[in-house]
Amino acid sequence: MNLSHTIRRLHIYLALTLLPWVLMYGISAIPITRPDPQDRLYGDDPSLWTTRSEHPYERPVPNGLSRDEMRSLGKLILDDFGIEIQSTYGAYSLRRKRLTVYASDFWNFTRLVYDIDGHKIKIQDKQFRWRHFLTGLHSRGGFAHGTVLNYILGIVVDLVAIGFLLLAATGIYMWWHLKSARRWGLVALATGLLSFTIFLLEL
Repeated sequence: MNLSHTIRRLHIYLALTLLPWVLMYGISAIPITRPDPQDRLYGDDPSLWTTRSEHPYERPVPNGLSRDEMRSLGKLILDDFGIEIQSTYGAYSLRRKRLTVYASDFWNFTRLVYDIDGHKIKIQDKQFRWRHFLTGLHSRGGFAHGTVLNYILGIVVDLVAIGFLLLAATGIYMWWHLKSARRWGLVALATGLLSFTIFLLEL
């Protein structure tokens, strides 16, 4: 088996292996480019949330917390109420004297809304939304989510990214060695580069 045959087989098997990932990123890009303002994860539309319970609660929240400190505080609050972290979690404060802690995975989104001055906390579950599911699939990556499966997912996403680069490289190799396709291949390559460059410079 010569180099050309090896590269062709590598290209074919990469394409088949990466097919689910290509479909996932392609389909999930649609709700990202067409966001629904009424379906935001951090929105307050009451129709999107079901209140599980409300409790009296008091925990000091210092001013000027860093992102990591806010996340650590969120973990403590989740532990206080026995909420298991399946995937990712964090905390944010969009309003003064109100802290929101969240725990989510691809399927579920739970938040704890802490009224600091009122000394009470509300636990709410977000209704399942396909937009949440798809955008979560598209954006999930990295190694900071704190579970073994998420760490493995980060490695797999890295491997998928390398696979995409190899798929492009082997495709270019095969195109260049197929002399009858060079002209139209150059047109396709130039069109892609031109459109990418225009949007890169203008947006």
